[in-house]
Amino acid sequence: MQQPVALITGAARRIGAAITQQLWLQGYRVIIHCNNSTEAATKTAEELNQQRPDSARVLQADLNSSPQVAGLAHNALSCWGQIDLLVNNASSFYPTPLEQSSDQQWDDLINSNLKAAYFLSAKLADSLKQQQGCIINLVDIHAQRALPGYPIYSIAKAGLQMMTLSLAKELAPAVRVNGVAPGPILWPEEDAAISPEAQQAILEKTLLKRTGTADDIAETVLFLAGQNFITGQIIAVDGGKSLYSH
Repeated sequence: MQQPVALITGAARRIGAAITQQLWLQGYRVIIHCNNSTEAATKTAEELNQQRPDSARVLQADLNSSPQVAGLAHNALSCWGQIDLLVNNASSFYPTPLEQSSDQQWDDLINSNLKAAYFLSAKLADSLKQQQGCIINLVDIHAQRALPGYPIYSIAKAGLQMMTLSLAKELAPAVRVNGVAPGPILWPEEDAAISPEAQQAILEKTLLKRTGTADDIAETVLFLAGQNFITGQIIAVDGGKSLYSH
């Protein structure tokens, strides 16, 4: 059988890189999307191609740009002529206190977390239908329980959750659409970085009292990609954080 093809957005680092690795190990040909992390993406592709020739490609696109999102969909189809799996993983994450929030922050967080995922899904829908493929969206447990100080991010992820449910209906019966909602997996970086004390406070409100790993998310993506009778579902991979009673 011809190897299936997966496009993973935001795939150069962190959770996206782990998803890419797991899918590749299962025989997928992988399209590694990146924006700024082209060096890391290229390095990963080179390593994978050394082990299995022509099994990885890199595509760069700014998901804030509608023309670049359209170009990403077109170029992804040009790689091997098909898309069997779309993993909408790319995301911006940083605080936006209500009184200081800006139009630019709104556009950035909505575009990267929601709009790009929607239009990539739309533009790749025909190929996904032909392949009887699937879409997996990286949602967030805060799509259901807003994260204080992060209203725009929480709104964007809530939109992605509803997009998952909506597209499961729109694309049935040919394409399955599911989501994975991570809890405390990898601590945020740069503008969103939090103190060790804040990290510990989060873990205290997690039933398993520890962080998960990027592989926990990647393995859940792999599970959903291989399940032919699951659609319209969002699996929380959060150590029980969403069940914690205040």
